Amino acid sequence: MIMVISKSQNIRPAEPGVVYGELAQKGDPIKVTELENNLQENKFSGKITGKVAEVCQAEGCWIRLQKADGTTLLVKAKDHAFVMPKDIVGKTVVAEGEATVKGVSEEMRKHLAEDSGKSKEEIEKIKGDSKEIIFSAKGVKVI
Repeated sequence: MIMVISKSQNIRPAEPGVVYGELAQKGDPIKVTELENNLQENKFSGKITGKVAEVCQAEGCWIRLQKADGTTLLVKAKDHAFVMPKDIVGKTVVAEGEATVKGVSEEMRKHLAEDSGKSKEEIEKIKGDSKEIIFSAKGVKVI
């Protein structure tokens, strides 16, 4: 008998103190709104904090943190090493990892929109490639 267990099974609910992936204990996070000003050569390494606006509805492999200007920052689980629950939306988190300015293809933008549960009409409106900061997280902690 072979048993297949999905990564998304048995995910702990998003409660203060719960860590998905791994976090180092030292170092203070910067606010997601300060990330752009802390990039050096289009890169940042460390911790950021912000409120979760969206989560991948398919696997929980990424979240988006709300920025002051109404846009969001994509935070992906590095190498799909961990998943986060759907109830993480609205929670404040600390993410540790590396941010890089990257090109995002129209195809990937549509894929991410689909994974977040956007309507077919919203997905069809996505046109062209974009350049954005993407944060690759080793771990995410609910605070």
